[in-house]
Amino acid sequence: MLLAIVIAKGLSELALVFLLGRMVLGWLIGGRQAGNLVWQLLDIAASPVLRFTRVFCPKFIADGQIPLAALGMLLVLWLLLVKVKIGYCLQVGLNSCH
Repeated sequence: MLLAIVIAKGLSELALVFLLGRMVLGWLIGGRQAGNLVWQLLDIAASPVLRFTRVFCPKFIADGQIPLAALGMLLVLWLLLVKVKIGYCLQVGLNSCH
């Protein structure tokens, strides 16, 4: 059980890093995203989260706001996984929860 929680938490952290990297790089390079290799790699890595968010967000949310919505969803997911991990570790004992 702990392994599944840690893997899910790690995947959410990885998705957060890709999304935050994409957002920060987008702010830094402005409109020159088409020719930037790092932007393209981060865009490919973040695209599953962005597609998932677009499917589950209402249609009145503009496409430009999807990264912010995805960031919010990932932060909520990460917080829930941290809460689950802490609860599990308290339940089984801290010695067996490394």
